Amino acid sequence: MKNSLDINPKSNSFGLFSSSPLRRDAVNKHKFWKLRHWIILGYSGPVIALIVSAGIAVANVRQLVVISGELKRAWEVHEKVDHINLNVQIMARATRGYLLQRNPTSLLDFNKAKTDYTAVVDELNIQITHEDQRQNLAQLTTLISEFIDVHQGMIDLVNQNQTSKGVQIWRESNGRALNSEIASLLVAMEDLEGEIVARDEAIQTAALRRLQFTLLTAVTLSLLLSALIGTLVVIKASRIMNRAAGNIVSSASEIATSIEQQERSSSQQAASVSETSTTMDELGASSRQSAEQAEAAAAGAQQALALAEGGTRAVERSLDGMGDLREKVDAIADQILRLSEQTSQIGGISSLVSDLANQTNMLALNAAVEAVRAGEHGKGFAVVSGEIRKLADQSKKSAEKINALVADIQTAINSTVMVTDEGTKTVEEGVRIAEETADAFAGVAEAVSNVVLNSQQISLNVKQQAVAIQQVVSAMNSLNTGAQETAHGITQIKVGTHQLNESALQLKVAI
Repeated sequence: MKNSLDINPKSNSFGLFSSSPLRRDAVNKHKFWKLRHWIILGYSGPVIALIVSAGIAVANVRQLVVISGELKRAWEVHEKVDHINLNVQIMARATRGYLLQRNPTSLLDFNKAKTDYTAVVDELNIQITHEDQRQNLAQLTTLISEFIDVHQGMIDLVNQNQTSKGVQIWRESNGRALNSEIASLLVAMEDLEGEIVARDEAIQTAALRRLQFTLLTAVTLSLLLSALIGTLVVIKASRIMNRAAGNIVSSASEIATSIEQQERSSSQQAASVSETSTTMDELGASSRQSAEQAEAAAAGAQQALALAEGGTRAVERSLDGMGDLREKVDAIADQILRLSEQTSQIGGISSLVSDLANQTNMLALNAAVEAVRAGEHGKGFAVVSGEIRKLADQSKKSAEKINALVADIQTAINSTVMVTDEGTKTVEEGVRIAEETADAFAGVAEAVSNVVLNSQQISLNVKQQAVAIQQVVSAMNSLNTGAQETAHGITQIKVGTHQLNESALQLKVAI
C-alpha cells in the first residue's frame, strides 16, 4: 500500500504549476538594475545639474561683485579728477580776486582749494592702479604744483604791498599756458578712465549674460531630467510590482484550489481508511512539512516588508536632500538681491556725478560772465571756462550712460530672480514626486503584510488538516485513490508555497 502512494515531486498530475517564470527571473536578476538604483539615478541627475549650475552662478556673481567694485572705483576717480579741476579754477579765481581787491575771503578760498586738492591727490595715488593713469596723475601733480607756486608768489607780493608787481607777474606769467596744459591733461585722464569704465562694463555685461544662460540651462536640464528619469522609474517600478503581485495572486489562487480538493478527498476518505493508516502517517508528516514551509514563506515576506520600510526611509532621506538644495537656491537668490542693492548704489553715485557736472557747468557759466566783465584781460579765462563747460557736459553724458547701464543690469537681475524662482519650483516638484514614491512604498509594505497574514493562515490550516487526518486514520479503509489525490494536493501546496516564496524573494531583490 505504501508503494502505491509514492509521489514523484517532478510529476504534476494537476497541471497547475507547469512552469516557473519567477525562478527564471530570479536566476537572471543580475541582468537588471534594482529598483533602488533607478530611484538613485532619478534624483542624482537633477541634483548634480543644479549643483554644477549653482557653482557656476556663484562664480559669476563673485565676478560681478569684483567688476562692480572696479566700476565704483573708476567713477570715484572720475569724480575726483573733476574735483581737481574745480579746485584749480577756484585757486585761479581766488588769486585774481586777491590781486584786484585783496579780499581775505579770496585768500581763504585759495588756501581751502589748495588743501582740498592735496587731499584728493593723496586719495588718487591710492585708488589709481592703471599705469598710464598714474603717469598722467604724476604729470598733472607737477603742473599744478607749478601753478600753485606761481599764484602763491603773486599772493605773497600782495601781502608785501607790491600788488602792482603781482599784477604785472600775472600778466606776464605763463598761467594761461599752464591752465591749458592742465585742462588737456584732465581731459586725457577722463578719457582714459572712460575707456576703463567701458571695458569693465563689457565684462560685467558678459558675466550677467553667462549667469542668466547658466541658470536657464540648469532649470531646463533639471526639468527634462526629472521628467524623463521620473517616468522611467515609475514605469520600471510598476512593471516589477505588477509582475510580483500577479504571481502572488496566482499562487494564492492555486493554493486555495488545492486545499478545496484536499477537503473533498478527505470527505470521501471518511468512509474507509483502515488499509491506509501507514499512508496517512506519511501524509501527516508531509502536512507538517508544508506547515513549516508556509512559516518560512511568512518569514521571507516579513523580510520583504522590512526592506520596503527601508526603501521608505531612503525616500525620506532624499526629501531631506531636496530641502538642502532648496536652501542653496534661496542663498543664490539672496546673493542676487545684494547685487541689485550694489547696482542701486552705483546709480546713486552716477546721479551725484551728474549733479556735480551741472554745478560745474553753472560755475563755468559764471566764470564766462566774469570774463566778459573783465574785458580784454578775461579772454583767456573765458577759454578755460569754455573747456570746463565741455568737461561738465561730458561728465553729464557719462552719468546718463551709467544710469542706462544700471537700468539694464537691474532688468537682467530681475530676470535672474525669476529663473531662480523657477528652480525653486522644480525642487518642490521633485519633493512631490518623492512623496508619491514614499506612498507607493507604503502600499507595497501593506500588500506584503497581507501576504504574511495569508501565509500564516495557510500554515494554520495545514496544521489543522494534519490533526484531522490523524483523527480519521481509523476510518480510512477504502480510499487508496483518494489518498493519492490528497498526496498530490499536498504536493501542489508545497510547489505553490515555494512559488510564493520565490515571489517574495523577487520582490526583495527588486526593492
